[in-house]
Amino acid sequence: MLSTADVTPSGTDSVPTATEQDQEPKQPIFQAINAEQGEEVVEIESACMSCFETGITRLLPTKIPFFREVVLMSFKCEHCGFTNNEMQSASEIQKSGIRIQLEVKTESDLNRRVVRSDNSSIIIPEVELEIPVQSQKGEVTTVEGIIERTITGLSQDQEKRRIDHPTEAASIDAYIERLREVKLVKTPFHLHLEDISGNSFIENPLAPAADPQLKVSHFTRSQKQNEDLGLYAQNHEQPDADAHLLKPIAEDEWPIENLHGEVLQFSTNCPNCQAPCETNMKLTKIPHFKEVVIMATVCSQCGHKTNEVKSGGGVEPQGIRFKVRIAKKEDLTRDVLKSETCSLSIPELDMEVGPNALCGRFTTVEGLLVAMRDQLDGTFFHDSADDNSKEQMKRFLNSFDAVMNLERIITLILEDPAGNTYVQSLNDDTDENGIAVADDQLVVEHYDRSYEDNEDLGLNDMKTENYEKDA
Repeated sequence: MLSTADVTPSGTDSVPTATEQDQEPKQPIFQAINAEQGEEVVEIESACMSCFETGITRLLPTKIPFFREVVLMSFKCEHCGFTNNEMQSASEIQKSGIRIQLEVKTESDLNRRVVRSDNSSIIIPEVELEIPVQSQKGEVTTVEGIIERTITGLSQDQEKRRIDHPTEAASIDAYIERLREVKLVKTPFHLHLEDISGNSFIENPLAPAADPQLKVSHFTRSQKQNEDLGLYAQNHEQPDADAHLLKPIAEDEWPIENLHGEVLQFSTNCPNCQAPCETNMKLTKIPHFKEVVIMATVCSQCGHKTNEVKSGGGVEPQGIRFKVRIAKKEDLTRDVLKSETCSLSIPELDMEVGPNALCGRFTTVEGLLVAMRDQLDGTFFHDSADDNSKEQMKRFLNSFDAVMNLERIITLILEDPAGNTYVQSLNDDTDENGIAVADDQLVVEHYDRSYEDNEDLGLNDMKTENYEKDA
């Protein structure tokens, strides 16, 4: 432990002035893992849960590539040697829960990284294994680590159980043997992970290409699940209408015309370092399309800048699919409005990007490709990745650079089941609705949404008639 003398300057010459303190570079709270990150580790004296002596807990706020911010915790007791490692999500609760289904076919699949929060549950149906929510602490582990931790938990007190309850102990021994057989992967099995907070993750070793063994879907939380996370409605159980925090605006009190050109501000946290900052929001209209909400955030702590676009209209009757052939410089200059429900794919590169990988934005085709490349190159685990993964990513980035230099012709596909995405046409002609007609390098397709698409958009449970009765 540090004493007061350790941190007190010995003379006035060593005391930095206010100007020098202001000029010191500010570092984000959550940084990518690197070899020089020891300075950010925080040490706290904690009681050992094994011998109740005093041990040391080390905390490290960091980022996980292709995921988000977490706090890694490691405890070690010098008296009895007890150790414990945990992970807690430091990012905000996501808008929807997440379901991840992994088919484990080979022993290499056991090495996939798994990040699971306290609010996640795991099921392996082949051996009737279920790990309920809040039964284990969040952790960064592997598929094999999940099974091994279950075996370790079941093996505790088995010696005593064999004496006091031999029948139950024999059943547990038989089940542990089944779990050990699963680890050998003699036959494929499935691992289902569900997290109501949306803060869990299973590694895709083929990234950025799609993984046929991995299926990821999102779902809308129920009211009970929101309450389990501590999320309550603003007017939850408020019998007095005057006590409501949110009050309806009277008709014509704030017309929609007043929002055009008005810049609104609200407090939020920086997506890079989680420091408090301000987000500017403005409603505007895109020609030949619809109204959109543009949001921009600049963090004074780390300098991170973000911009995001959300559709100002509702969900369209049909989904929309754009196919843009990129062969010349003009194709890179097209304006693109990508909504937050739009997924991207490039068949020639065997690349698929889900709707949640890149936020909604108003940019160009070139800007969209640059954002995709920067995210891949900036978040990849360069230090800890194996040589094959490094070489695979290097080859992919080289192919991406060839596309950016127009040395390779590709087709960029934008698919939005909500129909709120727009790609500019280079054709000057318009149809009877005033919408620009697609050109030779652009294909526009409208399609009927599937049940799964409506489920992801929350339309299957939406009630548009007689909803006043339930209210």
